[in-house]
Amino acid sequence: MLTLPPLLAYTNRSQDASHLATSMNQFQAMRVFMKVAETESFGRAAAALDLSNAVVTRYVSLLEAHLHTRLLNRTTRSVSLTEAGRAYAEGCRAVIDQVEAIEASVANSSVDPSGTLKLVASASFSLLGLTPMLREFRERYANVKLRLTLLHRPVDLVAEGFDVGIVMPQLVSSGMLINRPLVSVAAVLVASPGYLSRRGTPARPAALAQHEFLAPSADIHGSTWSFVGPSGVQESVALDPAYAVNSSHMLRQAALAEMGIAVLPESYVAQDIDTGALVRLLPGYALKDAQKDVSIVYPGRRHVSAKTRAFVDFALAYFRERESVNANHAALSE
Repeated sequence: MLTLPPLLAYTNRSQDASHLATSMNQFQAMRVFMKVAETESFGRAAAALDLSNAVVTRYVSLLEAHLHTRLLNRTTRSVSLTEAGRAYAEGCRAVIDQVEAIEASVANSSVDPSGTLKLVASASFSLLGLTPMLREFRERYANVKLRLTLLHRPVDLVAEGFDVGIVMPQLVSSGMLINRPLVSVAAVLVASPGYLSRRGTPARPAALAQHEFLAPSADIHGSTWSFVGPSGVQESVALDPAYAVNSSHMLRQAALAEMGIAVLPESYVAQDIDTGALVRLLPGYALKDAQKDVSIVYPGRRHVSAKTRAFVDFALAYFRERESVNANHAALSE
């Protein structure tokens, strides 16, 4: 790979090359060269940088004169990198990325986050304490406006123009994303006291086949549901839901309306269980593959905006603290 010279190491004889010897001019020349390499055109590079064709051509010529090598193959119709040009472009990209990251970090540290932040979240997760977190975020960052979209489908974060996603990782189709685990959501079986008084309380997973089963319509289990018992033995049962819906809110309403036994996120129905509105069933059995991991994801650009960084850091700290509180509560309850 071609070694990049020190920023102040230029000793060219010509006045133009001497002018290029200043660090700022060399860095600008690198940017211009990279834009020509990316667009494969002096004209397109000039338009993108808001410079004249002559200035762009001059910058590249000065670089080649300094390096004593040709960086670009030029014809009347096309521009392509030489072998040395490809090596130099790799080095330039590393330098430019590093400088831009430093500039963004310094700029973001001194600027209050502001602007509009476009968020997307899994619709079911939005019911698990997302609103309180957003309220606290707005209290701290009043200059950041939130635009939240709830989805039941996979999302292409970049193509659809979202800044941040709070989703299950497998539902994100975009590439080049930063993925930070946020929280794990376990599912439990619940039913209303009224339903259980009429139909009885199942003591083992196999007994669920005799009940009205309420399930998420998009669940991965299909018709066979597996449970791991207290001794670690797995029990599987074929269940054909009497009612399936792609909304945890509707599923909870169905359970409260005594329609049957529902599979719901534990944290979503915790208060219903505490008040007795719903009863947790088969507490000694764990529903296999029922824990869903939710992550916060955002595009892996060279640098992240202040509003995005503020939101990501806030969300991670918020759910980390909530998880700690829940763990302490569980320990005290044992």
